[in-house]
Amino acid sequence: MKPQKSLRARAMDILSRQETSRTALKRKLAPHAESEEELEKVLDEFAERNWQSDERYAEAYIHSKSRQYGKLRLKQALAAQGVGEDVSRPFMPDRDCELQNAVTVLRKKFKIKAVDLKEKQKQMRFLAYRGFDTETIQTAIKTAWNEDWE
Repeated sequence: MKPQKSLRARAMDILSRQETSRTALKRKLAPHAESEEELEKVLDEFAERNWQSDERYAEAYIHSKSRQYGKLRLKQALAAQGVGEDVSRPFMPDRDCELQNAVTVLRKKFKIKAVDLKEKQKQMRFLAYRGFDTETIQTAIKTAWNEDWE
């Protein structure tokens, strides 16, 4: 019979594989904790030693997903993981970068410019689903197929 892993060892295993938010780490460790105090103690220790950092998690998440998704979707996903907007704001893409990402995503999905209203609305819905704001969507639709865009 295998000996039971300590809560610290489980947390270390999880964090050694990937960056994780405090909320997600707590959720993963909760079934194995004897008490809420023990769990909070381990989480506090890992945060204090900088082994677990919501800032690092937000930076890594945004870096990996910002080419596919807009700020709205990134904020929503991070909020679901317990990372507040104040933590994630410094790592969010700027306006120009977000517009470039929207155009790239749009051109990859739709090979040609929208010729009628129905197709244009379809492209706008696609970008909205990806988390881009209205201003970015409208600018991307207007400029995506301009020759001078590159």
